[in-house]
Amino acid sequence: MKVQTGYIYHIKDEFFDKINDGGLMINHENGRARPTYFTIKDKDILWFIPLSSKVSKYQPIIDQKIKKYGNCKSIMIREIANQKSVILLQNAFPTLEKYIDHPHTKNGVPVKVSDNLKNEILYNFNSLLALKKQGNNLFFPNIDKIRKIMLDELKDKVS
Repeated sequence: MKVQTGYIYHIKDEFFDKINDGGLMINHENGRARPTYFTIKDKDILWFIPLSSKVSKYQPIIDQKIKKYGNCKSIMIREIANQKSVILLQNAFPTLEKYIDHPHTKNGVPVKVSDNLKNEILYNFNSLLALKKQGNNLFFPNIDKIRKIMLDELKDKVS
């Protein structure tokens, strides 16, 4: 499978079984494979950003952050595949291609976000990474620990 930035994927339960991190969102809810993930390909590591349909849950949080800080880059609400979706950058985490279960499709076609939205997500994600480097961690999962586990897996595969 060719994994590309800007497409939406589902992740295998195996990843969540391996990574025991309370900051990760639950992979299945009511028997459905959820959430879906916007994917960023960064060399051998993939960054997965959860998507949610719970706009009414997250809109007040966004409003509160904008009121307090003047903006909100950790949560976005935008249209993806003709429906409003919440893009939870604060819940992003690194993973590997082997943990992808399947691409998210609509009418049999893999779902891709628009280039404008992809660029906006990348900008906000890189802003959050820069803030983390400065000591302001807005990510819920322990992305450093998870990244190390993923990189160790890659090393073991090569060895």
